[in-house]
Amino acid sequence: MPDALDDATLSAVLVHGLRPTKVTLADYDPGWPARFERRAAELRAILGDRARLVEHIGSTSVPGLAAKPIIDIVVGIDDPDDEPAYLPDLQAAGYDLRVREPEHRCLRTGEPDEQVNLHCYPPGHVEVRRYLAFRDRLRASETDRELYAATKRELAQREWRDINYYAEAKGPMIDEILGRAGWRG
Repeated sequence: MPDALDDATLSAVLVHGLRPTKVTLADYDPGWPARFERRAAELRAILGDRARLVEHIGSTSVPGLAAKPIIDIVVGIDDPDDEPAYLPDLQAAGYDLRVREPEHRCLRTGEPDEQVNLHCYPPGHVEVRRYLAFRDRLRASETDRELYAATKRELAQREWRDINYYAEAKGPMIDEILGRAGWRG
């Protein structure tokens, strides 16, 4: 997503436009890693060598962390902007394109209790490295995990014009945690 969000900026990259939302967090579910593994195997079968990496990211990838019960996955695609090279295969498998921006596509699939957000970036993209560094820090630091959970719970009390505004509101806390992890980008 762009650095500074507003409705016009979001409307330019959101395929289906803004979607008002209230965030619902669930306690950590030990079944989330298995849900990821099933989807990862499916993605590897669909994409083959085009999937240069498949990683579980987001709060569902961190044991003990409350999360929206949506599995977030990042897939390394050499050129996400070359949609004909991979997007039809994902769409045929039920993935719906939600975000289109340079070097990033976000898709969603699944019924409410099996939802997946799929982020496609080039494998070495800074956002991929950032996602993984943040995940790994939360897995390693109980203090940062608890701080992040408290931030998410506080923000989940509000209604949002779009889920991306919720994500943006978590940004300062994410940056603080990444700073403690020594993140340099």
